[in-house]
Amino acid sequence: MEIQSVGEAFVRPRQVLTDRTALSSVRRWTQAVSEADGVCVLHLAEGVDPCELTAELREQGLRASPNHVFRGQPLFFGGPASRPFPTPPIGGRTHRSRSDVVVGLLDTGVSKHPWWSGSEWYARLGPQEADAMEGEQAGHGTFIAGLLTRRAPGVSLRVERVLDADGVTDEATVVRALHRMRERPPHVLNLSFGGHTFDDRPPPLLSDALGALGATSTRTVTVACAGNTASDRPFWPAALPFVVGVAAVDASQQCRAPYSGYGTWVDACARGDWLTSSYLDVGEFGGYAAWSGTSFATALVSGAIADAARDEPARPWIDRLLDSEETPQIQDLGVLFPASL
Repeated sequence: MEIQSVGEAFVRPRQVLTDRTALSSVRRWTQAVSEADGVCVLHLAEGVDPCELTAELREQGLRASPNHVFRGQPLFFGGPASRPFPTPPIGGRTHRSRSDVVVGLLDTGVSKHPWWSGSEWYARLGPQEADAMEGEQAGHGTFIAGLLTRRAPGVSLRVERVLDADGVTDEATVVRALHRMRERPPHVLNLSFGGHTFDDRPPPLLSDALGALGATSTRTVTVACAGNTASDRPFWPAALPFVVGVAAVDASQQCRAPYSGYGTWVDACARGDWLTSSYLDVGEFGGYAAWSGTSFATALVSGAIADAARDEPARPWIDRLLDSEETPQIQDLGVLFPASL
């Protein structure tokens, strides 16, 4: 995947996302258009800057964005927790009765594991939803799936692979996956990836797609990671006002993990350090690992929402929790979700 750096943001070179309303306005700058699942990707002529064209289209009132590159957010720097470590087998929680709650998981896919052996949701997965076995973020989706199913026993996962083996995706891929989810929207949607935008403004096509899911009959609650940026610069999609943005706290569950994003746009936080979960059965790993990052704090919050949704709709429950003055909060990190694994 070709990547162009724009400040601290990354975009696909010579690509702009838009909807059909802008096609006539961009014809002279466009070599080709690929349209699928609710989004048009404009492939620009040589020398056309996607950020400059985006700004021009927005001045005309059109919905446009460079094709931003997003990445999964496990921790890859800053100490001994910077990669997954093998652990002995971990006992799962006592199984509860099957829940009707569905959690959407857009990630690297999910690998076979004893924790969901025989489950209906895993039996429905095809080869295209299998987790990557090699790459910097191979096992990322499997690790998150374990956190979700332990925190919310009995839930079903709806898995779609949008991240490659190195944890990289782009905005067009994500928007198209979200569009396909509208027919059967999940109750909770976990997005443990993200990135900055070239102008620090919300990406409109991604915002539209997530907003449409939140407006469905199930009123999907989207939960996204605040990023391992150690800064207060908005990280998308977590910084969208209708998305639950999640930061990471350290093992004490009292202080921000040094790598975590933070700021007024963050809604919630959970432990992100040295969590243990399911992993690939490969090499020195026997299907279990310890890992750190806002990716995994996000899964704990998604799981808590999904577990509560067994008894009441997810959206009213999380809105009430986030708005309550009695809920424990940490400045610039939002409401604290205590780890209960």
